[in-house]
Amino acid sequence: MVALTKEAPAVYLLDDDSSILKSTGRLLDSAGWKVEIFTDPNAFLEQAAMHFPDVAVIDILMPVMSGLEVQTRLRRVSPSTQVIVLTAKDDPSVRRIALSGGASAFFIKGVESGEFLAGVKAAAESSN
Repeated sequence: MVALTKEAPAVYLLDDDSSILKSTGRLLDSAGWKVEIFTDPNAFLEQAAMHFPDVAVIDILMPVMSGLEVQTRLRRVSPSTQVIVLTAKDDPSVRRIALSGGASAFFIKGVESGEFLAGVKAAAESSN
């Protein structure tokens, strides 16, 4: 269980796979995080620009806009939001670009839940 402050940090999830959103959202919710889920990158960015989430968990391969493009745009609209990449494919060049672009962590889908939650906690702590 992640120890949180009085108000749970907000975590936004963006993925085109509803089953990933559902399972990851449940995991974060059960650990006490305030979770919002999105399948549309534009809606995600619009909400992030208004609410400045602490952490954003972003997939890379999506049909409308790549996760790397979302990450770049997110930096402009919510620079304090920490980005974690959660993707199905471990592509070293994509990993390098995401991390050099400021991502706090890069996880492959299926990552052990404790490791993932620790990454989200570390990212949330660095956003404060």
